[in-house]
Amino acid sequence: MNLILQGGALPTFLLEKIIAATGASTAEPRPPQVVRFKDATRTAEFDALIPLIEAEKLDWAFVEAGKKLSDFGLICFDMDSTLITIECIDELADFAGKKAEVSAVTEAAMRGEIDYRESLRRRLGLMAGLDARVLARVFGERLLLSDGARELLEAAQNAGLRTAILSGGFTYFTERLRIELGFDFATSNELEISGGKLTGKVVGDIVDAAAKAHHLARLRDELGLRKDQVIACGDGANDLMMMAEAGLSVAFRAKPATRAKADVAINFGGLDSLANLFD
Repeated sequence: MNLILQGGALPTFLLEKIIAATGASTAEPRPPQVVRFKDATRTAEFDALIPLIEAEKLDWAFVEAGKKLSDFGLICFDMDSTLITIECIDELADFAGKKAEVSAVTEAAMRGEIDYRESLRRRLGLMAGLDARVLARVFGERLLLSDGARELLEAAQNAGLRTAILSGGFTYFTERLRIELGFDFATSNELEISGGKLTGKVVGDIVDAAAKAHHLARLRDELGLRKDQVIACGDGANDLMMMAEAGLSVAFRAKPATRAKADVAINFGGLDSLANLFD
């Protein structure tokens, strides 16, 4: 495996500690501001260095040596706080005057402290009766793509990868992003609307962590891909099962528990910095 650090200057003392912790054979600087450690092994000693690495505003990744982006066949993204900068449900709650209350539940769910299904039911219940027209306002006024999202997606599409949004968010947003950005596939929760207002429920089964993992595995099998040909990007506990089904798991500006189980942690760069990891 190669360990790749990117984003800033690497202090000499930390370089030496990383070599000792991973058993890397060499450390090669690669512009711009990328250092590749060859023949590195992820160890508990390396994990203990992660706070020091992140204190230097460096992103880190363990990737198979010689891997090219075109060696993959599918890349899957969580939507809220990964592909886009916001949590759509929190912004909807803002229009209901309940953003602080809903955001607190969202944060707890992303840390894995509350079951996602229960957290979604609780949050949606607070928004029952909200005018459905606010969906368009959130999309038009508040939804922004994450840094580098468009560039990474274009690079992946040019390399021949199929693309998917697998989200516990809402179809109003995922479908518009799928069409606007040219994703091949998207799945998420459909908000129930009656009389022009949100009912506080979803239509059909809730898309939770298990459902996201199921859809990734289904797409992978339908495309005839191996696990090591799939990339999954997420930020919260609800993404861990999906990320476990992929050969390369990417934690983007993620919660600590998610970063700890990922192959790649991008905390400071944009999503497009993922492309720097490949030959």
